[in-house]
Amino acid sequence: MSTATEKTTVDKAQDYYNSTPADEFYFKIWGGEHIHVGIYKHSKESIRDASPRIVHLMASKLKLDSDTKLLDLGSGYGGAARYLTKKYGCQVTCLNLSETQNERNESLNKKNRLDNLITVMEGNFEDIPFSDNSFDVVWSQDAIVHSGNREQVLSEVNRVLVENGDFIFTDLMQTYDCPKNILKPVLERIHLDSLGSFGFYVEQARKLGIQKAEVVDLSGHLTTHYQRVMEETRKRYDEMVEICGKEYIDKMIQGLKHWVEAGKNDHLSWGIIHMNKCDIS
Repeated sequence: MSTATEKTTVDKAQDYYNSTPADEFYFKIWGGEHIHVGIYKHSKESIRDASPRIVHLMASKLKLDSDTKLLDLGSGYGGAARYLTKKYGCQVTCLNLSETQNERNESLNKKNRLDNLITVMEGNFEDIPFSDNSFDVVWSQDAIVHSGNREQVLSEVNRVLVENGDFIFTDLMQTYDCPKNILKPVLERIHLDSLGSFGFYVEQARKLGIQKAEVVDLSGHLTTHYQRVMEETRKRYDEMVEICGKEYIDKMIQGLKHWVEAGKNDHLSWGIIHMNKCDIS
């Protein structure tokens, strides 16, 4: 993929998440402080109740304390950062490309008196603005999907991690046997020509010299999440049209339908990938 295409992919994501309709929709519908896929106990559970569970599960796989320096890539409104600092006392740097989301993140940090532990920066995870070996943990939730150069993202993560550091993330992915072009309606929505996969990320880790990579497949929750977001949007249709505009909400519902259909047809994957830098050659 060309450099121009990569910049276009990131720039379009930045413009989208900076827009008022997107900011209002994600904060009010998608999960409030957490704008990522959740873990659901049942198919009608509240999005806000399901969303934090993935944060808790990811954190349980790490050894975190007040000395831990953690980088959250694509941090959104900072829900994970606030949970991690409250529970473990670790120092979190939020790197996110949306100024609008970052402003809301900083406001919530101050409200919770956590701005001394959380630093919010505007930036791109294809070019992480930190020196080598800067962080003990790199964390990301459903954000790398927006990159047109995921290999570069992993290379940058590897660079800024200390020896024996952990990279833990979730992402919206395709299944290994997904037919070519079947995801076109999904991909057009996010300006991409492909998604990553569990196999892709494990292989990229191997190429970087990271032999230790754990995969936790939670794909069933992806379809449930998009179904719940679509149901909630329809339920609050008039309210959200008033806030975001009819064109935006109608396009959102159509896009959600594509995600739900692809999930039900087993073309999408989602889950945790946990890599450790201890085996770098």
